[in-house]
Amino acid sequence: MTTLHIPPTVRVALVPRERLEPHLDGIRSVYASAFGAPPWREDETMAGAYLDRLAEDTSRPGFLAALAREGGTVVGFATAWTTPTPFPAGRCYPQIAAALGPDRTRDLLCGGQEVDELAVHTRARGLGLGPALLHAITAPVADGRSWLLTSVRAVGTMRFYRRLGWRQITHPAPEGRGAAAFLGPRHPAPLPL
Repeated sequence: MTTLHIPPTVRVALVPRERLEPHLDGIRSVYASAFGAPPWREDETMAGAYLDRLAEDTSRPGFLAALAREGGTVVGFATAWTTPTPFPAGRCYPQIAAALGPDRTRDLLCGGQEVDELAVHTRARGLGLGPALLHAITAPVADGRSWLLTSVRAVGTMRFYRRLGWRQITHPAPEGRGAAAFLGPRHPAPLPL
């Protein structure tokens, strides 16, 4: 892990689930900023829907949240939890499971720390907050088994993860659709996958 050089006015730290409520407006603002632009193009309604999902996500086993705050203002956040066994069947999970097969899905992902969201407000990009937030929610994973998925349309996002040492383990069709799974840099899976 490279040294992170975030501004001294910004603090990145884990926040217990029971202390997230005062920061929900800030999280909504960051979500709207980060995911309102291409390739996501999510509107303000989706930011509100994310808060509803976050309320449910806080009850997941192993849930972690990290916030980047400048003063009292949230400028970034990340969330993660432990991937259950059996592997989930909603969202993009079936695509990932089909690409890996049942044994590799179980061995690589189930029981691992799944990074669900990572978002930095557009005005705070380039300050090292993305890597700092990612580190905050993956460092506590003793065995290094972290993973995430992202849209293959998010070319810049995929480059970001690769620069940080994340390894892409699924390769959807190149039409710019679907999700790709990445293993964290400390994941013990042997190379090549």
